[in-house]
Amino acid sequence: MLQIVTRATRARYADVLADMHRDRKRVFVDRLGWQIPVLEGEFEIDQFDGEDAVYLLAMDERGGHAGSLRLLPTLRPHLLSDVFPHLCERGVPRGSDIWEITRLCTAPDLLDPRTVRRELMLGVIEFALLHGIRRYTCMTHVPYLSAVLAAGWDCHPLGLPQEDGGVSVGALAIEMTPDTLRLMRDRTGISANVLKIEARDAA
Repeated sequence: MLQIVTRATRARYADVLADMHRDRKRVFVDRLGWQIPVLEGEFEIDQFDGEDAVYLLAMDERGGHAGSLRLLPTLRPHLLSDVFPHLCERGVPRGSDIWEITRLCTAPDLLDPRTVRRELMLGVIEFALLHGIRRYTCMTHVPYLSAVLAAGWDCHPLGLPQEDGGVSVGALAIEMTPDTLRLMRDRTGISANVLKIEARDAA
């Protein structure tokens, strides 16, 4: 199952979050060559990994990081509003029921990352329905853009892709409804809930 990590529970998951930041550095910086901040030569941490960030974490059998993503409320500073607003032709979508998905990452040495990615995909939908989120925004490199668009959910580009650091990136909006969850459960073959819900998460 996926663990929801908020500012209230971050200390409890400090070790796996450290693993997450190490894996983000290995994937985004070492493998993909992103020009982004690295702390102490080991951790990929940016200005949006603050108190507003919510993480969905998949853990392996040892309790280490298997996969994760970051969710940010769009009424606060986030990647699309502060770094890539030019990707949105009609302005950056913002609202209490609009959140941003960023930094989806699976552990580089994971034998079957597809299972973790499917769980993370379902996890963002379950989180949306739990918290009244009707839309997510995200940005991605163009090679992954078609995969996101073809996933089966209701999504649309927010503008034309543009060059950034030698690669093309684009922004998307993804609509969230109960039908979205039913559709993606059918597509993934996962019928049970993937989020581990605690009382504070449902509040």
